Amino acid sequence: MLPLLSDNDVLLFAQGNHTRLYDILGAHLCQRGGVDGVRFAVWAPNASRVSVVGDFNQWRGSRNPMRLRGSCGIWELFVPKLSHGELYKYEISGLDGHKAVLKADPQGFTCELRPKTASVIYRLSGYQWNDSEWMEARLEQQSTKVPISVYEVHLGSWLRRADEKFLSYREIADKLVEYVLKMGFTHVEVMPVTEHPFDGSWGYQTLGFFAPTSRYGSPHDFMAFVDKLHSCGIGVILDWVPAHFPRDEHGLSLFDGTHLYEYADPRLGEHPEWGTLIFDYSCPVVVQFLLNSALFWIEKYHIDGLRVDAVSSMLYLDYLREDGDWLPNVQGGRENLEAVAFIRRLNDLVHEHHAGVLTIAEESTTWPMVTGPLSAGGLGFDLKWNLGWTHDTLESFGREIKHRNSNYEQFNFSLSNAFSESFMLPLSHDEVVRGKGSILDRMPGDIWQQLANLRLLFAYMFTHPGKKLIFMGNEMGQMHEWDFDAALDWELVSINPHRQIQGLVYDLNQLYINHPALYELDADPRGFEQVCSRDVVQGVTVFYRCACDHTDILLVVLNFRPTSLENYRIGTSSNCSYREILNTDAAIYGGSNLVNRGFVTTSDIAWAGYRQSLEITVPPLGAVILKPASDLC
Repeated sequence: MLPLLSDNDVLLFAQGNHTRLYDILGAHLCQRGGVDGVRFAVWAPNASRVSVVGDFNQWRGSRNPMRLRGSCGIWELFVPKLSHGELYKYEISGLDGHKAVLKADPQGFTCELRPKTASVIYRLSGYQWNDSEWMEARLEQQSTKVPISVYEVHLGSWLRRADEKFLSYREIADKLVEYVLKMGFTHVEVMPVTEHPFDGSWGYQTLGFFAPTSRYGSPHDFMAFVDKLHSCGIGVILDWVPAHFPRDEHGLSLFDGTHLYEYADPRLGEHPEWGTLIFDYSCPVVVQFLLNSALFWIEKYHIDGLRVDAVSSMLYLDYLREDGDWLPNVQGGRENLEAVAFIRRLNDLVHEHHAGVLTIAEESTTWPMVTGPLSAGGLGFDLKWNLGWTHDTLESFGREIKHRNSNYEQFNFSLSNAFSESFMLPLSHDEVVRGKGSILDRMPGDIWQQLANLRLLFAYMFTHPGKKLIFMGNEMGQMHEWDFDAALDWELVSINPHRQIQGLVYDLNQLYINHPALYELDADPRGFEQVCSRDVVQGVTVFYRCACDHTDILLVVLNFRPTSLENYRIGTSSNCSYREILNTDAAIYGGSNLVNRGFVTTSDIAWAGYRQSLEITVPPLGAVILKPASDLC
């Protein structure tokens, strides 16, 4: 029998340089010698025997044994007369030749609905995409110098049917597009849809690195989901998890009877807290597997960005480990040099092959230059989640209001540190789980103060340097913490104040999108000027945001105290009038309507180092955003 894979494919695979691994490994419908069937190929270099099994051979490994392709460790076989939709697994015997284990296909395109675990033969080709306009414009629409406001969604609990069953990808797309457009977000980030066995992992314990979960439909259904969002000008970011995987027997663990995908030494290969296994980043084929997974989602599903989960756990060998429970690198340090090399290569390949696609790091440490260019020694991500901002902000807002005087430094530290990386500000799912309560529930005071604090928080977020991310439910003031096993409390939006909170988030999105001052210089201190960095007595922070050419300037005033301030004076360098364009205390948002009407004119009274100044009314627990009236300057 002639070999099934080309010599060039085998060579690239062996070198760890294949960038379309999903076209050669796995199950592919094809013709051979004029006969229709399926070509199977799987990497299992330490197996003594590998067979394809399924309903077509009564799951008997003796019926369809595979052939080992030289020394590269790939087993291959063509099985005639198989068709789309058939179930299969690989029966793999280790070197001892005794115990045979059934494994799902690591490159499988789709799987049975859990708790079943078989892979399913699927023809990915044939879907007719309608997003050419979006794809052609993506490079410009996803620059770090444009507004990016992300709505983070868990597809299984955003909305459900009346009988509490999941909506399909296509059903979710129709409803989600309508809502995202109504709220003014630019992107949707989906929590992992890569196939996973346990609902309670929220998708973060992935086994199907090439398979959208069958919980919501087929691969073509997920393509239709992305296509629908693109057709309405909405980008799609995929939460992607290359840091670890679960131990389920049908998965990657001990795949060919050896520690093939994971480090063998538990001091390297096991997450002590998560109970999962860590990929062996020293193995070129394992790195190749992960790189191809990333490229696959971008190529086949038109994904616009990858939010890479748990980057910190990849960077540090001692992550969540006690002394003595980890191994240092060859230089004696705690950095995982192999994982660092993988991350840098990931960003290099994604940006080389798919210009305009974003890579976003969930990274919580002080690792330098996460978004720095590869040429300068950085990791090469486009954006980094600013988890320090999230922690400090929510801790500060969560304190009793009377104790906030000692906490303003936390607010102002994030402002002074906002330009060390290209940041995204996340109010993510992690902030509304494990007993933390909802964001609204974490605000102090009575219900009026809680709502005012939430409005202030959103205004602070949207005016602070950095791209934006809000987890579903936060934007309407969800009253209890997120439950992955139930839909959001959509009945809330039919009543005030939740409908008013929604209205504020929409207006903030519009303000953000329409004012270059709020996004063009996100990672550049030239776009930010702090006026009142620490007003301990009155609890007010004031700063300016400006665009590249200074034609767009906004003045932001934040009052973290529950008392209003009349005739509050602010220094300004421009001798012109200002107009209030947003006030979180306005009646339409549920506030007391302590607003500044008409124009506020500067005077020649020097203040706080400025030649001119102006006076405004600042509402309690409120944000005021003003814009120079350019026609009067």
